[in-house]
Amino acid sequence: MTTSLTPVPTTTARYARWNGVGTPFSVVTTEVPAIPGPGEALVRVDLATVCGSDVHTVSGARPSPVPGVLGHEQVGTVLAVGDPAPRYFGEPATPVRPGARVVWSVTASCGECDRCARDLTQKCRRLTKYGHQELVEQRPLTGGFASHCLLVPGTTIVEVPDGLPDVVAAPAACATATVAAALAGQELRGAKVLVTGAGMLGLTAVAMAASAGAHVTVIDPGPAKRELARRFGAAETRDSTEKPGEVDLAVELSGAPQAVATCLDALAIGGTAVLAGSVFPGPAVSVEPERLIRGLHTITGVHNYRPADLQTAVDFLAAHHRDHPFAELVEGRYGLDQLDAAFDAARGGTAPRQAVLPSEPVDRGA
Repeated sequence: MTTSLTPVPTTTARYARWNGVGTPFSVVTTEVPAIPGPGEALVRVDLATVCGSDVHTVSGARPSPVPGVLGHEQVGTVLAVGDPAPRYFGEPATPVRPGARVVWSVTASCGECDRCARDLTQKCRRLTKYGHQELVEQRPLTGGFASHCLLVPGTTIVEVPDGLPDVVAAPAACATATVAAALAGQELRGAKVLVTGAGMLGLTAVAMAASAGAHVTVIDPGPAKRELARRFGAAETRDSTEKPGEVDLAVELSGAPQAVATCLDALAIGGTAVLAGSVFPGPAVSVEPERLIRGLHTITGVHNYRPADLQTAVDFLAAHHRDHPFAELVEGRYGLDQLDAAFDAARGGTAPRQAVLPSEPVDRGA
């Protein structure tokens, strides 16, 4: 039977409509069904964070459909589910119930196309991508910068454990899960690992790799970021002019072409470079084929992530968020009506993320 927390047939939602580069967000009120369709879930967004890719979209550096509802790092509370109810990731795949606190994947996949069959669900041919869809006014709740989000079939949903704060849980949907994907399958215990870029993803990668027993070196041009990397478990830090020495694994998370070259140059025999930071067009980086061949090197790209990576992200944060200052990586408390100010803060703030509270009125400056 379809279940809902309330007997009312509809509920009112608000979403921030992005109208293109150089224009402010506008907040729109809409009526949405309180009873979702088959396999769907209606979630109240309790807290969202402004991701770096959101900033790149608004600035025009990253293409995205216009108009749209941005935001893809969020945590929320399930209000209602369809019949049949969606199921959590994992075994056993138990039904999602109203009242649960959850995070959900950036992408929703069909599970039937050739890419899904090859376990490339994050590149599904019929992909839905939260926070990156063109606005459809009949079904507008497709991003985190809204009071509610309607989760469609094919979305990975993971329950958030008690004790994991919203500010720590929300980035799991993008930053933490992306790092989990970048490190998936890598032998970390005893390995020499290089991380370039000490932003949200870089600091998370440091914590994950160090917690798994790796010796982690971080390269970042910012002294404050290098010091913060030490607090997340980095054994060594360098600025962008210093050579890191040979490493077994290099993880590039800044998107800077120089950092990509540094990762490739640092690989020891049998080393692997994972590139995940270059998510919008930039200058080409040269590769020396002979060194690649003789060094038995592997170069791989990571974009988005698989369902298991989101579960890994939540599990890691639940186990380690008290070991490292994850909560300090998110600052501000902006209402949905203050989204432009949140983006201004994201461009110049001291923390890599700004928090948005879409379901709560915030009358003060964050």
